[in-house]
Amino acid sequence: MNFDEYQNRAKSFAMYPDEVELAYLTLGLSGEAGEIANKVKKVFRDGREISREDMKSELGDVLWYVANLAKAYDLPLSEVAESNIDKLQSRADRGKIQGEGDNR
Repeated sequence: MNFDEYQNRAKSFAMYPDEVELAYLTLGLSGEAGEIANKVKKVFRDGREISREDMKSELGDVLWYVANLAKAYDLPLSEVAESNIDKLQSRADRGKIQGEGDNR
């Protein structure tokens, strides 16, 4: 399955009112990323490992929110991915991978 196929299928599972779409998706994305952060925190605190399956499940939840947030802006997920690689390649070409700021 490619990014755009995933994005179109993921949208079919969306169940939230249109008028709160942006807030719902943004808060959901933040919450799911927080769940991953919490699992990683416990690696340091308790020495517990995160199983591959647990990480796959959590990353899948993050991906669902990213896909639907991009869809809300009429952005194909493949375009988002390609744009990100182009940005990173430009930074690498200019020796700007490290550092701070969006416009490096």
